[in-house]
Amino acid sequence: MKLYWSSTSPFVRKVIVSAHELGLSDRLETIPTRVAPNKPDLALLPYNPLGQLPTLVLDDGTALYDSLVIIEHLEHIAGGAKLIPTSPEARIEELRLHALCNGFLDLLVQWRIESMKDTKQIALINAFNLKSSMIWARLEATAERVGQRPFGLSSITLAIVAEYADFRFPRLGWREKYPVLSSWHQSIQSRPSLAASKFFDSSKPQ
Repeated sequence: MKLYWSSTSPFVRKVIVSAHELGLSDRLETIPTRVAPNKPDLALLPYNPLGQLPTLVLDDGTALYDSLVIIEHLEHIAGGAKLIPTSPEARIEELRLHALCNGFLDLLVQWRIESMKDTKQIALINAFNLKSSMIWARLEATAERVGQRPFGLSSITLAIVAEYADFRFPRLGWREKYPVLSSWHQSIQSRPSLAASKFFDSSKPQ
C-alpha cells in the first residue's frame, strides 16, 4: 500500500503510529508529498481530488483518504477492535475524544498557517486563542481517564496533539499549564510507535 506522506503532518503521523500499533507498518510504502492550499500536488490529485494528506492507495488502485477512514481500513486488515472498540458505548466514547483531539489538530494547523502570513487576521487569531485555551482545559481534565484506558485511537491522537504543539509551538508552554496531560504524555512518549515516527522538518518535498 502506498501512503502519500509528510514528516510534518499530524494526520499522516496518526496513520503511521496506528500502523505501527497494528503491526502493519512494513506494509506501507511512504511517498513524500508536499501539499499547500495554493499549490496542490499534481501527482496526488488523481487519487484524492481534495489534494490532502494522508492518502492511502491500495494494491488494486483504490484510494482512501481522511486519516480515520485509513485507520478503520488498517484496523480491519489487522482483525479489528485493536484501536477502536466495537461495543457501541465504548466506540462512541473513543470516537468522541478522537474528534476533539483531531479537531484541535485542525485548529493548530490553521493557526500556524495564519501566523505565518504577512497580514494576519487578528479576529481569527483571537478566536484560535480562545478555542485553544478551552480545548487544553478539556484535555487536561480528560488526561487521567485516558491513561486508564487501552492505548487506542484517542490516545494516539492526544499524544500527537502534545507532540505537534511541542514541534510547531514551543513557546506555548502548555506543559507547565497542564501538568496532568504533560505527565501522561511523558509516560507514553517512548512507546515504539511514537518513537519511530517523530515529526521533523526536511528540505525534501513533504
